[in-house]
Amino acid sequence: MSRQDDNKAIVGRWFTEFWGKDVNLAVIDEIAAPDMLLKYSLHEPRRGRDDIKAFMTDFRAAFPDLNFWGTADLIAEGDYVVGQWEGGGTHTGPAFGDFLIGVLPSATGRTMRFTGTTVLKVVDGKIVEEIGLDDGLTAMTQLGLVSATRG
Repeated sequence: MSRQDDNKAIVGRWFTEFWGKDVNLAVIDEIAAPDMLLKYSLHEPRRGRDDIKAFMTDFRAAFPDLNFWGTADLIAEGDYVVGQWEGGGTHTGPAFGDFLIGVLPSATGRTMRFTGTTVLKVVDGKIVEEIGLDDGLTAMTQLGLVSATRG
């Protein structure tokens, strides 16, 4: 297999085990670089395995049914892998204060479902960064943190 195929396999595993329906936090130690950067528009950037584990633990406590899945084939070039995805969850857990725009009080029962594109950098078999562009406005509107106005 080529380096690009190896990198796509690593990212595919990450998408399934980290972002998929059944989280496996051990995957962070296995394929994330010790100082990995995780950055999306909805959240403060996270750096390092412990910070990323804490983020996902809190996210999944607030959204127990959280699930994201790929919507197109992964594209790889050099150290980079690009994926398109869709997903979301229902906020039935504790208050969640990780969104940049505001805090959700506990168990709002609101559901978010949105899409995005993510670029991951893989070096020597480890993910060193994941930078995503998501449709955060849709998610924040669905969760009631932003109100939709029509003029």
